Amino acid sequence: MSKRRIYLNAFDMNTPGHQSPGLWAHPDDRSHRYKDSEYWIELAKLLEKWRFDGIFIADVLGTYDVYGGSRDTAVRHGVQSPVNDPFQIVPLMSAVTKNLGFGVTSSVTHEHPFTFARKMSTLDHLTNGRVGWNIVTSYLKSAAVNMGLEDQIKHDERYDIAEEYLQVCYKLWEASWEDDAVKVDKLNRIYADPEKVHDIRHEGKYYKVPGAHLSEPSPQRTPVLFQAGASTKGRAFAARNAELIFIGAPNIAAAKETVRKIREDIQKTGRSQDEVKILTMFVPIVGRTEEEAKQKYEDYRQYISKEGALALFGGWTGVDVSGYAPDQVISYIENDSIRSTLENFTKINLDRPSTVQDVIDAVGIGGMGAAAIGSPEQIADTMEQWVNEAGVDGFNIAYAITPGTFKDFGELVVPILRERGLVPEEYEGNTFRDNLFGKGDRLPNHHPGKQTKVLQLN
Repeated sequence: MSKRRIYLNAFDMNTPGHQSPGLWAHPDDRSHRYKDSEYWIELAKLLEKWRFDGIFIADVLGTYDVYGGSRDTAVRHGVQSPVNDPFQIVPLMSAVTKNLGFGVTSSVTHEHPFTFARKMSTLDHLTNGRVGWNIVTSYLKSAAVNMGLEDQIKHDERYDIAEEYLQVCYKLWEASWEDDAVKVDKLNRIYADPEKVHDIRHEGKYYKVPGAHLSEPSPQRTPVLFQAGASTKGRAFAARNAELIFIGAPNIAAAKETVRKIREDIQKTGRSQDEVKILTMFVPIVGRTEEEAKQKYEDYRQYISKEGALALFGGWTGVDVSGYAPDQVISYIENDSIRSTLENFTKINLDRPSTVQDVIDAVGIGGMGAAAIGSPEQIADTMEQWVNEAGVDGFNIAYAITPGTFKDFGELVVPILRERGLVPEEYEGNTFRDNLFGKGDRLPNHHPGKQTKVLQLN
């Protein structure tokens, strides 16, 4: 067994019933409290107590309306609907923690980089350097049309936009204000030296941003960069820029293949493999014994929303299976949704083609990822197996019910991971980036974001 450090993120969303559709109806689930600040405050305290590296807050700007050509199923079954802004809950959680990191999702196709850069700098200041950005290109057509577009932007063009969006952000975060620009000199009444604040003069295909960043440099300058694209174009983008890459895979074999492709793409960029951590989505169903875990799983299964699972699947893949029979086979087709997700759902079973019923079973408890059922020792063994055989660096822990899934995992599994030397007893850095990599608060000098700084100031 490997003794590599395992990274732990909690995976949540400012919505009821994040990844296991229908389980919000379980008597012990509290996801309907997503509107209550105390829910997020309590969760943050628990996650830091159990030494999670961070909490990753997902988001969508549209509704899941592919299934049956309507949003009605998503609304009726609480399929990531309603959904609130992920940014607003971060200050609540950071105020009651000292080390927990916060990854927030924001789309490059639906918010302007100039205002977004200030938003992230503000959060990095308020959290003392504990914020990360999950870079998404937005896959829902319902979001695109409500932002004034005629249709969803083509898959590959969304990544072209993302590349330029990042260039604008890098220039604002890394190149606009010099490290010693801020003086706070009360005697001479100079807050900042204007000679050390620079216009970025960006003129590109998609954006024109001539001026300077509105915020002074935050502890990390650039937030920790998350990315989840596993398509060919998405992997190349992540390999150049991301520090944490999230994948969703139904089994170890599918994860291993995705990890192999990502590692190859990272190698092509010249970046070190140590600069990028790959985390897979994972739903642990933990009991004090294996039998107790199995009973818990069967209890949860009673609350799965079959239609809700297919509504999620439709939104993720762009494929409407409302007219399919349960035993109909799912085939891969290329469209402008999340291509890697549809590809993974065709690999749920290694010995036969995947069917609509397989999708319901997989998404019902586990969503895009894999569910594991067992005693604390069995769950820890399974996690080590994923690390050793698939090559992942850690896990994006999603819930079946909240906060129950997180509590079971924190109280029962984390102590075993600590005993095995897989999870540190204490946090190892002051900022999110330093805790993850142990090499300081800022991007490495050869990262594209840092290269932007060199080009701008010389």
